[in-house]
Formats: sequence, structure tokens, C-alpha cells
Amino acid sequence: MPVGFQTWPVREMIGRDFAGALKQLAAVGYRSVEMCSPPGYADSGFGSLARLKGAEIRRIIEDAGLRCQSCHFGPGELTKNLEDRIAWSKELGLTQMILASFGLRSNASLDDWKRAADALNQSGEQTHKAGLQLGYHNHDSEFEKIGGVLVYDELLSRLDPQLVKMQFQVAVIRLGFEAAPLFQKYPGRFVSMHLADWSPSEKKMVPVGKGVVDWPKLFAAARTGGVKNYFVEVNNLDDMKASYPYLHNLKV
Repeated sequence: MPVGFQTWPVREMIGRDFAGALKQLAAVGYRSVEMCSPPGYADSGFGSLARLKGAEIRRIIEDAGLRCQSCHFGPGELTKNLEDRIAWSKELGLTQMILASFGLRSNASLDDWKRAADALNQSGEQTHKAGLQLGYHNHDSEFEKIGGVLVYDELLSRLDPQLVKMQFQVAVIRLGFEAAPLFQKYPGRFVSMHLADWSPSEKKMVPVGKGVVDWPKLFAAARTGGVKNYFVEVNNLDDMKASYPYLHNLKV
């Protein structure tokens, strides 16, 4: 799979010069990009792109030598404006629409998570009819327990395996959760993953290949998990540049 990157770590660069930011990362060797929806992320550096049509953004991406199959969306976009977001996604050439977060409060109950999952299944019915795969991206809160139940396990039991796939955030290894065992536990339930690494001695995220993640083991398990693509999401541009050579040369 071509090495991809998520746009969130370079959002400020994108806000200033979208085409320039893409070309700079393509020059490193990256071949695919995962966007953040400009309307949904207008206050996070993507506002300058909100006026552009999906086809226009696609042209800029392809002119930089990249392709885009996946994009993050905010929760409101997949409930209030789903038809519009589907149309935009098809213009952009997406095959995957990823919900970045449910936007639940920090003290949400397990029932709150269940209701959010049920609503996402409903959105998944519409995206499926449109020929797009809906996905869900985890953060730290999905790896907390409520009443002895791990939220992530509850979501996997609640979400429809065909309508909603998972995008795994490898960074949760700092919480003690590895991707590989979950890919084995839930075969075929994943569509993509975000790559980052963790240094216990430095207690911080580091470029891919510089931390404790067992990448050959992870990528082998990713096949079982069903992962179709992956995106580097590390702290900043320098770490994104430093992550590429390791992945490019990795033998799995």
C-alpha cells in the first residue's frame, strides 16, 4: 500500500498554502493523503478550503502527485448534512468517509455510546447505498471502561460489521493497547489506521520506527483486520518526514 499521511498535523501549513503543503510531503515520498472536511474543520485550519468544490480539491491533490480515498468528518456532518457530504465525497473521489468523533461529553454513559453507535449505523446505511464505506476513528476515551465494559468492545459489538468499519489510532499504545491483538480479535472489522509511535523513556510520541510499536507484527495482523490503507499522523512536519523512510523500507 502506498504510504499515506493525515492532514491534521500540518493543518496550519494547509491553511496558508494547501497545494504547497501537499507538494512538500509528496516530495518526501508520500503517495496518498487523508483529508479533513473543510466545513467540519473550518476553525482548525481548513476554512480556506471550504469554498472549493470536491472536484477542485481533488485536482489540487492529484496535481501534487497524491491520491485521496479517505476523509475525516465531524459528527454533525454525518447527521444533518449527510446527503451533501456524500455528494462532496464522490466529487473528491473518496471510497471511505470516517467519523472523527461522536463528540460525546467526557462523562458519557455507556448508553450514550450505544445510542451514538446506533445513529452511526443509520448513517452507514446511506453511505453504503452510495457506494462509500463509513468508518469510525477512535481516540483515548474508547479505551476506558464503564461499569467494567471497555467502550471499544461495546462499539464493536454494536456497530454493523458491513456498514461501519473502524479506523484504528495506533497512538493508544501509550495507554497499553496494541493494534495487532485487536486486529486478530476482530478480523475484517477495520478499514484503515493512523500510524504513530511511542517512546516510554521520553514519554512522548515519536516518528514511526523510533518507538516501541512492533511494526512488522502490526502490519501482518492488519491483513487479518481488513486494513485497506494507512496514514501517518504524528506530531509535526519534521516527524512526518522522519517517519516515511522507515515505512518505505519496511519488509512485511
